[in-house]
Amino acid sequence: MHAILTIAAKDLRLLARNRGHLVFTFVWPLVTALFFGTIFGGNGDDSGKIPVLLVDEDASEGSAALLAAVGRLSGVDAKANVEGRAAALGAVRRGDATAAVIAPKGYGAAGDRLFAGDPPVIELHVDPSRTAEAAMLEGQLMGAAMERLSDVFAGGERSVRVVDRALVEANTAARPDPVLTGFLGEVKRFVGTRTQASADAAGPAEGGAWRPVAITRHDVKDERDGPRSGYEVSLPQGVIWGMIGCALGFAMGLVNERTRGTLSRLCTSPIGRAHVLAGKGVACFIALVAVQVMLFVLGAVALGVVPGSLPRLIVAGLSLAIAFVGLMMVVATFARSEQSASGLAWALFLPLSMLGGGMVPLFALPGWMQTAGTFSPIKWGILALEGALWRGFGWAELALPCGVLLAVGLVGFGVAARRFDRTA
Repeated sequence: MHAILTIAAKDLRLLARNRGHLVFTFVWPLVTALFFGTIFGGNGDDSGKIPVLLVDEDASEGSAALLAAVGRLSGVDAKANVEGRAAALGAVRRGDATAAVIAPKGYGAAGDRLFAGDPPVIELHVDPSRTAEAAMLEGQLMGAAMERLSDVFAGGERSVRVVDRALVEANTAARPDPVLTGFLGEVKRFVGTRTQASADAAGPAEGGAWRPVAITRHDVKDERDGPRSGYEVSLPQGVIWGMIGCALGFAMGLVNERTRGTLSRLCTSPIGRAHVLAGKGVACFIALVAVQVMLFVLGAVALGVVPGSLPRLIVAGLSLAIAFVGLMMVVATFARSEQSASGLAWALFLPLSMLGGGMVPLFALPGWMQTAGTFSPIKWGILALEGALWRGFGWAELALPCGVLLAVGLVGFGVAARRFDRTA
């Protein structure tokens, strides 16, 4: 054991002396995580349009017109939710939608009362973590409601009906306002003229503290199973690239020692070949774990990425490190020079990363690529890390990806050991 630790300490010192290797192992994965996190929205979804669900509980002409106007808003991906209020709010809780716009019962009738009574109410239920989008939606909803109000002055049967009702309510009030009744009389004559002429809409008048619509905003408690930010998606990707850089560095170091004869001298010493190979593996394992610790600590402090389960994250990280030790050993024992080691490593890791979600998140890959990624240990590594970070995996769910990673590491080490006996 002393000999194994001595060789591991020697390789770690060599790692510390190689500045290029240090940069690629410790700095590059952080840059990758920040880059992909920015692309995929950082602390919010920047996909271009805000997903909004529309619920019509009033089933009136007015509510239908309002939701149609919301659907025409720029920057909004509006979809009608026929399953009702509960389903729409559940989608917001899960993060499937940013907000739900609900036209409650009585919206249409309230909209027909002009300048009297309570204004029509629009309910806006939003994800509390999406404050900027919620504020924009609130303003756009007011604009959509005003668009509906302008129909009153466009002429037609509804215009006449609304103004007549407003006149009746104004005249039967406890204290009739002669200014308002006079104004409504002029509006009635104007609407009648517009109706007869079949003209286009004119703009509404404004008056005092009158409100054309009331928007009530409600925060929906965030109970979603998805990531809370883009960094929770990009950080496991950054870890994977850190693993690749670290494994590549150790593989090239082992090949370099073989080509220079250092490995042959170590194998002829009393410690034996098994100790040499184990020492290399221990050094690589320690460096791989160090990369993960650094990235996850920085993620928690600087990016707010807090794991859902720290014990599960530790198990996932250790399993991932063992898998990459095995892959490193395979590359090192099959390569004949440093150049061939680099070429073999990238030829192996790049396709595995493309299929396994190391470049583009797993959920964004086409279905066939997700199926093909089953054969990539990168996919299982990312799945294990995400399971501990935000997917909420239990131990039973975490067992499969961690088991695959452990199998990859053990098989890789076994293949490398047999190859090592013939090439060292």
